[in-house]
Amino acid sequence: MDTFLPLRDDLRGRSAYGAPQLDVPVRLNTNENPYGPSPALAADLAAAVALAASELNRYPDRDATALRADLAAYLGHNLTPNQIWAANGSNEVLQQLLMAFGGAGRKAMGFEPSYSMHRLISLATQTDWVEGYRENDFNLDPERVVADVSTAQPDVVFLTSPNNPTGTALDLSVIEAVYEAATGIVVVDEAYAEFARDGVPSALTLLPGRPRLVVTRTMSKAFSMAGLRLGYLAADPELVDCLLLVRLPYHLSELTQAAARVALKHAPDLLNTVGTLRAERDRLVAEITALGCRVVPSDANFVLFGGLGDQTVTWQGLLDRGVLIRDVGLTGWLRATAGTPEENDAFLAALADVLREQLLRESQT
Repeated sequence: MDTFLPLRDDLRGRSAYGAPQLDVPVRLNTNENPYGPSPALAADLAAAVALAASELNRYPDRDATALRADLAAYLGHNLTPNQIWAANGSNEVLQQLLMAFGGAGRKAMGFEPSYSMHRLISLATQTDWVEGYRENDFNLDPERVVADVSTAQPDVVFLTSPNNPTGTALDLSVIEAVYEAATGIVVVDEAYAEFARDGVPSALTLLPGRPRLVVTRTMSKAFSMAGLRLGYLAADPELVDCLLLVRLPYHLSELTQAAARVALKHAPDLLNTVGTLRAERDRLVAEITALGCRVVPSDANFVLFGGLGDQTVTWQGLLDRGVLIRDVGLTGWLRATAGTPEENDAFLAALADVLREQLLRESQT
Protein backbone atom coordinates (compact mmCIF):
# COMPACT_ATOMS: atom_id res chain seq x y z
CA MET A 1 0.00 0.00 0.00
CA ASP A 2 1.34 3.42 -0.94
CA THR A 3 2.83 5.09 2.11
CA PHE A 4 2.10 8.63 0.91
CA LEU A 5 -1.66 8.19 1.31
CA PRO A 6 -2.99 9.69 4.57
CA LEU A 7 -4.27 6.39 5.92
CA ARG A 8 -5.00 6.23 9.64
CA ASP A 9 -1.91 5.08 11.54
CA ASP A 10 -3.79 2.29 13.29
CA LEU A 11 -4.77 0.80 9.90
CA ARG A 12 -1.40 1.10 8.24
CA GLY A 13 0.27 -2.25 7.54
CA ARG A 14 -2.87 -4.30 8.14
CA SER A 15 -4.40 -6.76 5.68
CA ALA A 16 -8.01 -6.84 4.56
CA TYR A 17 -10.26 -9.71 5.65
CA GLY A 18 -10.69 -12.43 3.07
CA ALA A 19 -10.64 -16.12 2.24
CA PRO A 20 -9.13 -17.62 -0.93
CA GLN A 21 -11.63 -17.76 -3.80
CA LEU A 22 -10.13 -20.45 -6.01
CA ASP A 23 -11.70 -22.38 -8.86
CA VAL A 24 -11.39 -25.94 -7.58
CA PRO A 25 -13.79 -28.91 -7.75
CA VAL A 26 -14.53 -28.97 -4.00
CA ARG A 27 -14.79 -25.71 -2.04
CA LEU A 28 -15.31 -26.21 1.69
CA ASN A 29 -13.63 -23.11 3.08
CA THR A 30 -16.27 -20.42 3.69
CA ASN A 31 -19.08 -22.22 5.58
CA GLU A 32 -21.58 -21.66 2.79
CA ASN A 33 -24.62 -23.89 2.43
CA PRO A 34 -23.86 -26.09 -0.61
CA TYR A 35 -27.55 -26.39 -1.54
CA GLY A 36 -28.83 -23.55 -3.69
CA PRO A 37 -32.36 -22.11 -3.74
CA SER A 38 -35.07 -24.36 -5.17
CA PRO A 39 -36.64 -23.61 -8.57
CA ALA A 40 -39.84 -22.53 -6.76
CA LEU A 41 -37.92 -20.06 -4.61
CA ALA A 42 -35.97 -18.78 -7.62
CA ALA A 43 -39.25 -18.16 -9.46
CA ASP A 44 -40.77 -16.32 -6.51
CA LEU A 45 -37.59 -14.26 -6.15
CA ALA A 46 -37.76 -13.27 -9.80
CA ALA A 47 -41.39 -12.20 -9.43
CA ALA A 48 -40.67 -10.21 -6.27
CA VAL A 49 -37.68 -8.46 -7.83
CA ALA A 50 -39.72 -7.63 -10.93
CA LEU A 51 -42.42 -6.07 -8.76
CA ALA A 52 -39.87 -4.12 -6.72
CA ALA A 53 -38.15 -2.95 -9.90
CA SER A 54 -41.24 -0.99 -10.88
CA GLU A 55 -40.63 1.34 -7.92
CA LEU A 56 -36.85 1.60 -7.89
CA ASN A 57 -37.17 5.32 -8.60
CA ARG A 58 -38.31 5.62 -4.97
CA TYR A 59 -36.24 5.10 -1.85
CA PRO A 60 -36.91 1.88 0.07
CA ASP A 61 -38.57 1.69 3.47
CA ARG A 62 -35.66 2.96 5.54
CA ASP A 63 -36.85 1.07 8.63
CA ALA A 64 -37.59 -2.21 6.77
CA THR A 65 -40.76 -2.57 8.82
CA ALA A 66 -42.32 -5.47 6.88
CA LEU A 67 -39.06 -7.41 6.79
CA ARG A 68 -38.53 -6.93 10.53
CA ALA A 69 -42.03 -8.24 11.19
CA ASP A 70 -41.28 -11.33 9.11
CA LEU A 71 -37.97 -11.88 10.92
CA ALA A 72 -39.69 -11.58 14.32
CA ALA A 73 -42.24 -14.18 13.24
CA TYR A 74 -39.47 -16.51 12.07
CA LEU A 75 -37.51 -16.25 15.33
CA GLY A 76 -40.54 -16.67 17.57
CA HIS A 77 -39.87 -16.30 21.33
CA ASN A 78 -42.66 -13.67 21.44
CA LEU A 79 -40.39 -11.17 19.71
CA THR A 80 -41.94 -8.06 18.19
CA PRO A 81 -40.78 -6.15 15.08
CA ASN A 82 -39.39 -3.28 17.16
CA GLN A 83 -36.99 -5.79 18.77
CA ILE A 84 -35.50 -6.68 15.38
CA TRP A 85 -32.97 -4.84 13.25
CA ALA A 86 -31.57 -5.87 9.86
CA ALA A 87 -28.64 -4.78 7.71
CA ASN A 88 -26.44 -5.86 4.79
CA GLY A 89 -25.03 -9.03 6.32
CA SER A 90 -24.28 -9.65 9.97
CA ASN A 91 -21.01 -7.75 9.56
CA GLU A 92 -22.90 -4.49 9.03
CA VAL A 93 -25.03 -5.32 12.07
CA LEU A 94 -21.81 -5.75 14.09
CA GLN A 95 -20.41 -2.52 12.65
CA GLN A 96 -23.50 -0.58 13.65
CA LEU A 97 -23.34 -2.01 17.18
CA LEU A 98 -19.72 -0.90 17.51
CA MET A 99 -20.45 2.52 16.02
CA ALA A 100 -23.19 3.02 18.59
CA PHE A 101 -21.61 1.45 21.66
CA GLY A 102 -17.88 1.34 20.87
CA GLY A 103 -15.56 3.93 19.33
CA ALA A 104 -12.59 5.96 20.48
CA GLY A 105 -11.87 5.58 24.19
CA ARG A 106 -14.06 2.50 24.49
CA LYS A 107 -13.27 -1.23 24.62
CA ALA A 108 -14.60 -4.41 23.08
CA MET A 109 -13.73 -7.89 24.31
CA GLY A 110 -13.81 -11.29 22.65
CA PHE A 111 -12.47 -14.76 23.34
CA GLU A 112 -10.24 -15.90 20.49
CA PRO A 113 -10.01 -17.96 18.42
CA SER A 114 -13.38 -16.68 17.36
CA TYR A 115 -14.92 -14.82 14.44
CA SER A 116 -12.11 -12.48 13.40
CA MET A 117 -14.45 -9.73 12.23
CA HIS A 118 -15.37 -8.96 15.85
CA ARG A 119 -11.81 -7.79 16.38
CA LEU A 120 -11.34 -6.27 12.91
CA ILE A 121 -14.53 -4.19 13.02
CA SER A 122 -13.61 -3.08 16.53
CA LEU A 123 -10.28 -1.82 15.24
CA ALA A 124 -11.93 -0.19 12.22
CA THR A 125 -14.26 1.74 14.54
CA GLN A 126 -11.30 2.73 16.77
CA THR A 127 -12.58 0.56 19.58
CA ASP A 128 -9.77 -0.91 21.70
CA TRP A 129 -9.69 -4.70 21.56
CA VAL A 130 -9.24 -6.83 24.68
CA GLU A 131 -8.74 -10.57 24.27
CA GLY A 132 -10.20 -12.84 26.92
CA TYR A 133 -9.02 -16.34 27.74
CA ARG A 134 -10.27 -19.46 25.96
CA GLU A 135 -9.38 -22.91 27.28
CA ASN A 136 -7.14 -25.37 25.41
CA ASP A 137 -10.24 -27.35 24.41
CA PHE A 138 -11.66 -24.08 22.98
CA ASN A 139 -14.43 -23.87 25.59
CA LEU A 140 -14.98 -20.99 28.01
CA ASP A 141 -14.57 -21.47 31.74
CA PRO A 142 -17.35 -19.42 33.39
CA GLU A 143 -15.25 -18.26 36.35
CA ARG A 144 -12.33 -17.24 34.14
CA VAL A 145 -14.62 -15.43 31.69
CA VAL A 146 -16.38 -13.53 34.46
CA ALA A 147 -13.01 -12.56 35.93
CA ASP A 148 -11.79 -11.29 32.55
CA VAL A 149 -14.96 -9.25 31.96
CA SER A 150 -14.98 -7.87 35.51
CA THR A 151 -11.36 -6.76 35.18
CA ALA A 152 -11.58 -5.21 31.72
CA GLN A 153 -15.13 -3.78 32.01
CA PRO A 154 -15.52 -3.58 28.23
CA ASP A 155 -18.23 -1.53 26.59
CA VAL A 156 -19.02 -4.43 24.23
CA VAL A 157 -18.53 -8.15 24.92
CA PHE A 158 -18.67 -10.63 22.04
CA LEU A 159 -19.72 -14.20 22.70
CA THR A 160 -20.14 -16.64 19.81
CA SER A 161 -22.37 -19.70 19.94
CA PRO A 162 -21.70 -21.85 18.00
CA ASN A 163 -18.23 -20.41 17.82
CA ASN A 164 -16.35 -19.92 14.56
CA PRO A 165 -13.87 -21.56 13.88
CA THR A 166 -14.27 -24.16 16.63
CA GLY A 167 -17.98 -25.05 16.34
CA THR A 168 -18.39 -25.09 20.12
CA ALA A 169 -21.65 -23.85 21.66
CA LEU A 170 -22.09 -21.99 24.95
CA ASP A 171 -24.16 -23.06 27.90
CA LEU A 172 -26.71 -20.36 28.68
CA SER A 173 -25.29 -20.09 32.21
CA VAL A 174 -22.07 -18.68 30.74
CA ILE A 175 -24.00 -15.97 28.90
CA GLU A 176 -26.01 -15.14 32.01
CA ALA A 177 -22.83 -14.88 34.11
CA VAL A 178 -21.14 -12.62 31.56
CA TYR A 179 -24.20 -10.39 31.38
CA GLU A 180 -24.23 -9.98 35.16
CA ALA A 181 -20.50 -9.16 35.22
CA ALA A 182 -20.61 -6.73 32.30
CA THR A 183 -21.64 -3.10 32.42
CA GLY A 184 -21.75 -2.69 28.61
CA ILE A 185 -23.72 -4.57 25.99
CA VAL A 186 -23.27 -8.32 25.47
CA VAL A 187 -23.50 -9.56 21.88
CA VAL A 188 -24.14 -13.27 21.29
CA ASP A 189 -23.28 -14.09 17.68
CA GLU A 190 -25.54 -16.98 16.60
CA ALA A 191 -24.71 -17.08 12.89
CA TYR A 192 -24.76 -20.90 12.95
CA ALA A 193 -27.58 -21.44 15.45
CA GLU A 194 -29.81 -23.41 13.08
CA PHE A 195 -27.13 -26.13 12.82
CA ALA A 196 -26.88 -26.74 16.59
CA ARG A 197 -27.48 -30.25 17.86
CA ASP A 198 -30.78 -31.09 19.52
CA GLY A 199 -31.06 -29.65 23.01
CA VAL A 200 -28.66 -26.74 22.46
CA PRO A 201 -30.67 -23.63 23.46
CA SER A 202 -30.55 -20.19 21.88
CA ALA A 203 -29.65 -17.01 23.74
CA LEU A 204 -32.96 -15.63 22.43
CA THR A 205 -34.52 -17.22 25.52
CA LEU A 206 -32.47 -14.84 27.70
CA LEU A 207 -33.61 -11.57 26.12
CA PRO A 208 -36.55 -10.75 28.46
CA GLY A 209 -35.38 -8.47 31.27
CA ARG A 210 -31.88 -8.01 29.80
CA PRO A 211 -31.85 -4.67 27.93
CA ARG A 212 -28.09 -4.87 27.22
CA LEU A 213 -28.23 -8.31 25.55
CA VAL A 214 -28.09 -8.67 21.75
CA VAL A 215 -28.45 -11.83 19.65
CA THR A 216 -27.24 -11.63 16.05
CA ARG A 217 -28.21 -13.97 13.20
CA THR A 218 -27.70 -14.27 9.44
CA MET A 219 -29.47 -15.59 6.36
CA SER A 220 -26.14 -16.53 4.78
CA LYS A 221 -25.78 -20.01 6.26
CA ALA A 222 -28.88 -22.08 6.98
CA PHE A 223 -30.96 -20.08 4.48
CA SER A 224 -28.52 -20.66 1.58
CA MET A 225 -28.52 -16.89 0.99
CA ALA A 226 -24.88 -15.86 1.35
CA GLY A 227 -25.18 -13.85 -1.88
CA LEU A 228 -28.16 -11.88 -0.55
CA ARG A 229 -26.23 -10.22 2.30
CA LEU A 230 -28.84 -10.06 5.03
CA GLY A 231 -28.00 -10.13 8.73
CA TYR A 232 -30.18 -9.21 11.67
CA LEU A 233 -30.39 -8.99 15.44
CA ALA A 234 -32.86 -9.27 18.27
CA ALA A 235 -32.62 -6.99 21.30
CA ASP A 236 -34.52 -4.60 23.52
CA PRO A 237 -36.46 -1.97 21.51
CA GLU A 238 -34.50 0.87 23.11
CA LEU A 239 -31.21 -0.69 22.01
CA VAL A 240 -32.55 -1.09 18.48
CA ASP A 241 -33.49 2.60 18.48
CA CYS A 242 -29.87 3.45 19.28
CA LEU A 243 -28.78 1.85 16.01
CA LEU A 244 -30.95 4.26 14.03
CA LEU A 245 -28.48 6.97 15.05
CA VAL A 246 -25.61 5.33 13.15
CA ARG A 247 -27.26 3.50 10.25
CA LEU A 248 -26.85 5.01 6.80
CA PRO A 249 -30.07 6.36 5.26
CA TYR A 250 -31.93 3.70 3.27
CA HIS A 251 -29.16 1.21 3.96
CA LEU A 252 -31.22 -1.84 2.90
CA SER A 253 -32.21 -1.73 -0.75
CA GLU A 254 -35.76 -2.45 -1.91
CA LEU A 255 -34.44 -5.50 -3.77
CA THR A 256 -32.70 -6.89 -0.66
CA GLN A 257 -35.80 -6.45 1.47
CA ALA A 258 -38.02 -8.08 -1.14
CA ALA A 259 -35.69 -11.04 -1.63
CA ALA A 260 -35.29 -11.62 2.10
CA ARG A 261 -39.04 -11.64 2.64
CA VAL A 262 -39.49 -14.21 -0.13
CA ALA A 263 -36.77 -16.39 1.42
CA LEU A 264 -38.50 -16.24 4.80
CA LYS A 265 -41.75 -17.43 3.19
CA HIS A 266 -39.78 -20.42 1.92
CA ALA A 267 -38.08 -21.02 5.29
CA PRO A 268 -39.43 -24.57 5.82
CA ASP A 269 -38.08 -25.74 2.45
CA LEU A 270 -34.78 -23.91 2.84
CA LEU A 271 -34.20 -25.30 6.31
CA ASN A 272 -34.77 -28.86 5.09
CA THR A 273 -31.10 -28.86 4.10
CA VAL A 274 -30.05 -28.18 7.69
CA GLY A 275 -30.81 -31.72 8.81
CA THR A 276 -28.77 -33.13 5.94
CA LEU A 277 -25.83 -30.87 6.74
CA ARG A 278 -25.98 -31.71 10.44
CA ALA A 279 -25.76 -35.40 9.56
CA GLU A 280 -22.86 -34.74 7.18
CA ARG A 281 -21.08 -32.66 9.82
CA ASP A 282 -21.40 -35.51 12.31
CA ARG A 283 -20.07 -37.91 9.67
CA LEU A 284 -17.05 -35.67 9.15
CA VAL A 285 -16.41 -35.61 12.90
CA ALA A 286 -16.50 -39.41 13.08
CA GLU A 287 -14.46 -40.12 9.95
CA ILE A 288 -11.79 -37.46 10.53
CA THR A 289 -11.40 -38.83 14.06
CA ALA A 290 -10.98 -42.31 12.59
CA LEU A 291 -8.14 -40.96 10.46
CA GLY A 292 -6.26 -40.14 13.67
CA CYS A 293 -6.92 -36.42 13.90
CA ARG A 294 -8.12 -34.50 16.92
CA VAL A 295 -11.62 -33.19 16.17
CA VAL A 296 -13.62 -30.58 18.10
CA PRO A 297 -17.31 -31.52 18.60
CA SER A 298 -19.31 -29.11 16.44
CA ASP A 299 -22.71 -27.43 16.61
CA ALA A 300 -22.09 -25.53 13.37
CA ASN A 301 -21.90 -26.55 9.70
CA PHE A 302 -18.13 -27.02 9.84
CA VAL A 303 -15.51 -29.07 11.66
CA LEU A 304 -12.20 -27.98 13.20
CA PHE A 305 -9.59 -30.73 13.25
CA GLY A 306 -5.99 -30.78 14.42
CA GLY A 307 -2.91 -32.76 15.33
CA LEU A 308 -1.49 -31.88 11.92
CA GLY A 309 1.92 -30.44 12.78
CA ASP A 310 2.38 -27.87 10.02
CA GLN A 311 -1.20 -27.34 8.90
CA THR A 312 -0.12 -25.40 5.81
CA VAL A 313 1.40 -28.58 4.34
CA THR A 314 -1.88 -30.46 4.82
CA TRP A 315 -3.86 -27.52 3.40
CA GLN A 316 -1.67 -27.42 0.29
CA GLY A 317 -1.83 -31.19 -0.10
CA LEU A 318 -5.63 -31.01 -0.13
CA LEU A 319 -5.60 -28.12 -2.58
CA ASP A 320 -3.30 -30.09 -4.88
CA ARG A 321 -6.05 -32.74 -4.90
CA GLY A 322 -8.76 -30.24 -5.77
CA VAL A 323 -10.14 -29.64 -2.27
CA LEU A 324 -10.12 -26.16 -0.70
CA ILE A 325 -10.66 -25.86 3.06
CA ARG A 326 -9.73 -23.09 5.50
CA ASP A 327 -6.47 -22.43 7.29
CA VAL A 328 -7.70 -20.21 10.14
CA GLY A 329 -4.21 -19.48 11.45
CA LEU A 330 -4.24 -21.96 14.36
CA THR A 331 -1.03 -23.94 14.44
CA GLY A 332 -1.77 -27.58 13.65
CA TRP A 333 -5.49 -27.02 12.93
CA LEU A 334 -7.69 -26.69 9.82
CA ARG A 335 -11.42 -26.09 9.33
CA ALA A 336 -13.64 -27.84 6.80
CA THR A 337 -17.21 -26.87 5.91
CA ALA A 338 -19.76 -29.66 5.66
CA GLY A 339 -20.65 -29.94 1.97
CA THR A 340 -22.79 -32.32 -0.01
CA PRO A 341 -22.18 -36.05 0.57
CA GLU A 342 -20.21 -36.18 -2.67
CA GLU A 343 -18.05 -33.19 -1.71
CA ASN A 344 -17.43 -34.67 1.72
CA ASP A 345 -16.47 -38.01 0.17
CA ALA A 346 -13.91 -36.24 -2.00
CA PHE A 347 -12.55 -34.31 0.97
CA LEU A 348 -12.25 -37.38 3.20
CA ALA A 349 -10.52 -39.37 0.46
CA ALA A 350 -8.08 -36.52 -0.19
CA LEU A 351 -7.40 -36.06 3.53
CA ALA A 352 -6.72 -39.78 3.99
CA ASP A 353 -4.32 -39.65 1.04
CA VAL A 354 -2.50 -36.56 2.36
CA LEU A 355 -2.15 -37.99 5.88
CA ARG A 356 -0.94 -41.32 4.50
CA GLU A 357 1.65 -39.53 2.38
CA GLN A 358 2.84 -37.52 5.37
CA LEU A 359 3.21 -40.65 7.50
CA LEU A 360 5.22 -42.31 4.75
CA ARG A 361 7.56 -39.34 4.51
CA GLU A 362 8.03 -39.27 8.28
CA SER A 363 8.87 -42.98 8.33
CA GLN A 364 11.56 -42.44 5.72
CA THR A 365 13.34 -39.68 7.60
